[in-house]
Order: sequence, then C-alpha cells, then structure tokens
Amino acid sequence: MEKDEKKVPDANDLKDEKIESNKDSTKQNELDPKQKIKELEDKLTRNLAEMENQRRRFEKEKEDAFDYGGFAFARETLNLIDNLERSKKSLENDDSLKNSDTLKKTLDHLEIINKDLISIFKKNNIEPILCINKKLDPNFHQAMMEIEDDQKEPGIIIEEIQKGFMMRDRLLRPALVAVSKKTEKNTKNESDDNKSKENQDKSINK
Repeated sequence: MEKDEKKVPDANDLKDEKIESNKDSTKQNELDPKQKIKELEDKLTRNLAEMENQRRRFEKEKEDAFDYGGFAFARETLNLIDNLERSKKSLENDDSLKNSDTLKKTLDHLEIINKDLISIFKKNNIEPILCINKKLDPNFHQAMMEIEDDQKEPGIIIEEIQKGFMMRDRLLRPALVAVSKKTEKNTKNESDDNKSKENQDKSINK
C-alpha cells in the first residue's frame, strides 16, 4: 500500500490564510456604534459610582474627625475626675478631719470642681453612664464584684466603683460596678425548692 502523502502548504496558501485572519480580526475590532456607546455609558456609570463612594468616605472621615477628634484626649482627662473622687474619699476617711469645718469646706470646693468638669464634658457631648439600680449591661458596665442582696434581682447594679462615660454614641470607657446576687442561704433554699418540685412532678407523671 502506498503511504498517504501530506500536502505541504505553499507560500500562496499561507498568504491567503494570513489575509483571512486579518479580516476576521478587523471585523472583531470594528464594534457597532451602539455597542461602543453602551460601553462608554458603562464606564461613565462606574466612574461616577466610584467618585460618589469616595465623596461619602471623605464626608464620613471629616465627620468622625470633627465629632471624635478629641476622643483620646477626653479619655485621658477622665483621670481628673477619678483623682477628685479619690481625694474626697481619702479626706472623708481621715479621722483627724472628721466633722471639722475644714473638711466640709474642702469637700465643697472639690464638689464644685467636679461639677464644673462634668459640665464641660457635657458641652462636648461627653455624658456619664447611668448605673445605680440599672440591670448590668456588658456594653456599658463592667462588673468588678458581687454583693449579696435579697432585696434586688441578681445582676442589678448597687454600687458604682468608677464612673463610665459615653462620647456621643461611642463608649469612652465602661463603668466599673458592683452587682447584686442572692445570699447563699436563699440560693440553697431555691435549689431545694426546685428539686422538691421536680420530684413532685415525677410522682404525678407516674
């Protein structure tokens, strides 16, 4: 049998193929005017959207800088209030000053300074967090200890250890508090009552 002979393309064939290929490429590059307009509209829409996003980001950053620019400074300034509170407690616990006019006048002056500081804070949108008799909220309060108190529900704040503050809608620092809990005796009684009730339910079901 004779072997099939492969046809070797000559120069003319290659030239024709190249011409056809160029024609196809030219046709692909020649877009319909409507398609070109649509592409330009899409690009314009995307650019406008990006510009709007950048404008909004800039406005948000500007507002944050205006509203919260002094956030770190305000947090540091809270130390003044803390030191005033410590000074008052220290003086009140000094036996040599108890029931004296000197102590009363000093405490009055410290209270005036404290009120002035709170007033300045409020003018700058810094407000103390309300605590006493409120339910513990981990978003605003930090429990430092538990105190037995059967007159209140567990988890109610009964003592403020350190004031907490908000700056507008942001937490400047949480309030350090003490919360109520049931006495051990009542906790044991409640546990016994629950067990007794469970046993009664089981008896009835039988």
